[in-house]
Amino acid sequence: MDRSLANFVLLLMAAASTWSFFLVAADAGRLQPSCIGREREALLAFKQVINDTDDSLGSWQQERHDCCQWAGITCSNTTGHVIKLDLGYANLVGQISPSLLSLEHLEYLNLRNNGLFGSDGRVPEFLGSLKNLRHLDLSEMSFSGTVPPQLGNLSKLEYLNLDLSDIRYFNNTGMVSTDISWLARLPLLVHLGMSGMNLSSIADLPVTVNKLPSLEFLGLSECLLSSANQSLTHLNLTNLQDLDLSHNYFGHPIASGWFWNLTSIEYLDLSDTSLHGPFPNALGNMTSLQWLSLSSMGNRATMTVDLKSLCDLENLWLDGSLSSGNITEFLDKLPRCSSNKLQRLNLSSNYMVGILPHRMGHLTNLSWLDLSYNNITGAIPLGIGNLSCLENLFISNNLLTGAIPPGLGNSTFVYLSNNNLSGPIQLGIESCTRLQYLDLSYNSITGPIPSMLGNCTKLYYLALSNNLLTGDIPPGLGNCTSLQYLSLSKNLLTGHLTSEISLLGNLTELDLSNNNLDGVITGEHLVTLKNLEHLDLSHNSFSGPLPSEFGAYRLVELTLSYNYFSGHIPESVCMLRNLLVLDLSNNLLVGEFPRCSQKPILVFLLLSHNRFSGKFPSSLKNYSSLAFMDLSTNSFHGTLPLWIGDLVYLRFLQLSHNFFSGHIPITITNLKRLRQLSLAGNSIFGILPWSLSNLTAMTQKHTKRPGIDMSIWYTGYVGKFREVWPIVMKRQELKYGTGIFYVVSMDLSLNYLTGEIPDGLTSLNGLLNLNFSWNQLSGKIPGKIGAMKSLESLDLSRNNLSGEIPTSLSDLTYLSSLDLSYNNLTGRIPPGRQLDTLYLDNQSIYRGNFGLCGTPLERNCSGDNALEGDNQQKIEKASEHVLFFYSGLGSGFMAGLWVVFCTLLFKKVWRVAYFRLFDKLYDKVYVFLVVTWGRINHKETTT
Repeated sequence: MDRSLANFVLLLMAAASTWSFFLVAADAGRLQPSCIGREREALLAFKQVINDTDDSLGSWQQERHDCCQWAGITCSNTTGHVIKLDLGYANLVGQISPSLLSLEHLEYLNLRNNGLFGSDGRVPEFLGSLKNLRHLDLSEMSFSGTVPPQLGNLSKLEYLNLDLSDIRYFNNTGMVSTDISWLARLPLLVHLGMSGMNLSSIADLPVTVNKLPSLEFLGLSECLLSSANQSLTHLNLTNLQDLDLSHNYFGHPIASGWFWNLTSIEYLDLSDTSLHGPFPNALGNMTSLQWLSLSSMGNRATMTVDLKSLCDLENLWLDGSLSSGNITEFLDKLPRCSSNKLQRLNLSSNYMVGILPHRMGHLTNLSWLDLSYNNITGAIPLGIGNLSCLENLFISNNLLTGAIPPGLGNSTFVYLSNNNLSGPIQLGIESCTRLQYLDLSYNSITGPIPSMLGNCTKLYYLALSNNLLTGDIPPGLGNCTSLQYLSLSKNLLTGHLTSEISLLGNLTELDLSNNNLDGVITGEHLVTLKNLEHLDLSHNSFSGPLPSEFGAYRLVELTLSYNYFSGHIPESVCMLRNLLVLDLSNNLLVGEFPRCSQKPILVFLLLSHNRFSGKFPSSLKNYSSLAFMDLSTNSFHGTLPLWIGDLVYLRFLQLSHNFFSGHIPITITNLKRLRQLSLAGNSIFGILPWSLSNLTAMTQKHTKRPGIDMSIWYTGYVGKFREVWPIVMKRQELKYGTGIFYVVSMDLSLNYLTGEIPDGLTSLNGLLNLNFSWNQLSGKIPGKIGAMKSLESLDLSRNNLSGEIPTSLSDLTYLSSLDLSYNNLTGRIPPGRQLDTLYLDNQSIYRGNFGLCGTPLERNCSGDNALEGDNQQKIEKASEHVLFFYSGLGSGFMAGLWVVFCTLLFKKVWRVAYFRLFDKLYDKVYVFLVVTWGRINHKETTT
């Protein structure tokens, strides 16, 4: 009986379990119904007019009936209706189809950061008919035109994001709104983002948003708003926590803003709004503030408010806003609470003065402190090293003095550059396990580089340049295997380059320039530096041959100038396929430039002041990307090749002081980007090319902007050096850095050029320097030389130029150096204050021209310029008549002489008669002279 009862109980339990299983299955079926058919068709119609480049909608297939399982789709667990369409960042392009209207139960629509539009490129008006929408995100989309007021029909909307700020600079049109009154019909709105939208015509914006009592977030950055000083009689925005008004130009006193009484605000961004004047005292009562960004307001604001009660403040950004201030007083105004939450403080670029206080114990949670670009003086306090949470310290570009305090090695980022710090490096680096970035450059730090830096194994950026460091480069640096940037330039370091440098396999930039390092650079130093892109060993005393293998095949820049490297350039240079800069100038290198089989991408080729020889390197014909070529001061010879005109990207061509001969190739005028040409100090002869006017980069039209491909990169490279680009100008060698882009020069001096100066040269009105001195040029100075308005230096001395000095020369108002000496110039010197000033500065500018006269010379001219010109014309005309008379007389005499001579030569009878006649005339003259002489003597004796 008991057994039967037990079996019965087991049977009941099994039946109950089976029944429960069917009930759960039924519930599951009810919780996960399939999507509605018409909604699936609407989604497919939406996809049909879209280009899905990333296949984000790959699961949207007709054969997959349950659209609730498609990517980005969420359906109701009870009804099966589509309630959420989340396609943000799906990279979709095309039209937003009206088929979405079939999704009547849609509550969430996110199309953020796609290339979708309405039929006319605007926000589709039909979106205002999706009455159940609570969340609508159309941000970062390139809509144009006005915002449709139909969005005001979405009375259930809680989240509306039309933010265009991230794509504004890539969108030429953007969205405009001239009426936002429809916002008042969205009483449940919590989040409103309209940044990047043109709201310049909205005058009552604060009044309208004040009608949204539920609003917590308001984003109005970059909306072209003109003011924020509207008056609100009653504030309904009691829930507002996040207000972004940044990047609008208000330009009125900061205290007049409508938002200062919103004590609920946690995040306030007023950066780049040009607000000015003192901050209101109300700021000190905004105790909910966690993030206050007041950056880049134009350095016209003042902070006198006590912030000690802002206990929740975590971030305070005031960089580039304050007109002045004392750093000690300001730090004293910061929150002083039992649990100080301030983590980030940025006061850079504020003209702040004073000294840092020795105690900053109230800033216990501070992790970021930026005081750079101020006028703070005194020493860095020892107490700053006791801020245990401090990870990022920026105090560069101040007037700090004294030693570096210990303890800073516990930070992650330390910027102390551009100060007057002295003494040795002591950061407490024995335990610098967190240090990643250390910049102590541009100070007066002395002593050796501490070997303990090798303990900073996470260090990836180390800049110690422009100091007074001495001694060797410590081998311990080889332990810093994370180093990517190492600059020790412009110090007093000595010794050889340590072989441990080869352990820094992550290095991308190595700069050891401007030291006293010596020894030989071998392949062992470089062969393991596979990631190295920039190597600068210039201005040292390295010697010996260049390494046969560079190994660093990613090199973009190789600068070894101003050393004592000797021998040939190794052919391994050809393996540096990414090389853009090769600077081997000022060494003792010989031979020819290697011939590379592949087409190089070299932009800078600087080989000046070496001992290279041979003809113009034929291999350079393949260097079609060259923009800067300097082969000056070597022993190259032969003629310049015609193919030099194929290097169409050349901007700077320096071939001076070699032994080049022959003519200037006419193809050189094909270099339309050429801005500086120097062939000085060679043996080039022949006439100047008459098509010099083709060098259009030397005209004012192009010199206002460098017009250089990759000009930013060029400037970045040239800017690394100071005074490295020499140009002979104003009778001296001037050196330029980045200013070389604005120097337009032509120097053909010290050659054997003949002929006249082409008139077309005067069209190069962007030239600053023109030097044709020490040649054999003849003819006149071009009369239109005054059209070269930019000329600052003109040297035509030591030639055979003749005629008068053109009066237009006095039009060169920028001219500060002139030399016309030792020519055959004549006439009166043109008047002009500029020329008079030049003569006072250098009284030899007209020397050796004996035909010149007038002021400022002591040699006077007869008459004024007009009379002298008339007299000159009369003299020239009279000279023409006299010349005609004497030429006719001479030709007649010669003709008669030859007639008489031929007659006497071939006619014997005539010849005998002629000499008899001559004898008779001789006898008569003799008798006459004897008789006359006798009579004279007779008269004298009788008297």
